[in-house]
Amino acid sequence: MRQRMSAAILLAAGTLSLTACGSGVSGGPAADGAAAAVTIMNCGREVGIASEPTAVVGMSPSQTELLLRLGLADRLVGQAQTATAPLPGDLTDEAAGIPVLSETTPPSREELLRVEPDFVFSPTTYEFTAEQGFASLEQLDEAGVAAYVATGGCFDRRMAGTVDDLFVDLKNLGEIFGVQDAADGLIQEGAAQLAEIETAVAGRELPRVAQVYVEGSTLSAIGAGIEYDIVRLAGGDNVFSPDDPQFADFFAAQISPESLAALDPDALVFAVADAEQERATVDYLTRTFPTLSAVRQGRLIPVSAADTFPGTLGNISVVREIAEQLHPDAFDR
Repeated sequence: MRQRMSAAILLAAGTLSLTACGSGVSGGPAADGAAAAVTIMNCGREVGIASEPTAVVGMSPSQTELLLRLGLADRLVGQAQTATAPLPGDLTDEAAGIPVLSETTPPSREELLRVEPDFVFSPTTYEFTAEQGFASLEQLDEAGVAAYVATGGCFDRRMAGTVDDLFVDLKNLGEIFGVQDAADGLIQEGAAQLAEIETAVAGRELPRVAQVYVEGSTLSAIGAGIEYDIVRLAGGDNVFSPDDPQFADFFAAQISPESLAALDPDALVFAVADAEQERATVDYLTRTFPTLSAVRQGRLIPVSAADTFPGTLGNISVVREIAEQLHPDAFDR
């Protein structure tokens, strides 16, 4: 997870409209005894699926979790990037028999195609970077493999992605796999959780929040995309925004310590891959910004990097996690 974040920075419950955010589903007539064909507009490309996929790969733990929550364990032939985040404990046994294709990076083209998938589900387009040795979208298409990228992870959506992009993904996956009831249940549950948080923080003074990412002594700010929306929904006032010049082309930007100190946020949210990175980040922030309001008040809020990636149920849980830290008296523990 840390590698992907670094690479990204360096490389620069109502009815939902499925044509929003560049993703949509349309069905075609079914042959006798066969499931209806589905055509998806995903990341600006048309993906045709002739029948319900039966050999599926989750390209990260977040996507694997979503597929398992939809009841598709028997269709999974591979899971990838397994060391970047743990699966929830209640899914450990269910996932135990699913072949691991990679641990810390996306699987190589050869490793992915070895399991002969007919559908792969990825959080971002990074997993399809041919220059990194991964299978490109074009190569997968040539091999007859349908590739679906989480709506918020599409290149042209990364700057404006929102938490409820997840609901578009769930609706699409429900149609693709014929599990509409399970998908609708997750949508309703997620929407109810967001509504509860919205009610809890309504009318309260919004703490000024900076979302940062620290690697070594390099400090980056997050000012757009799903991460921005997560803080907004949690009842925080983002000090960095998509309107800032440094986020004109990308959701993250390297900043100087002086620029963060000048903003003096009330709270700092930062994504980490593991406990070691959390300790290192806290140490850096407390040493570098001893007089910052967020540091003096002890409002340093770590969140799992995996929960901030597009197309994951963690997008919703991390909203609540941050909201409880920003507004501790608004929630019953």
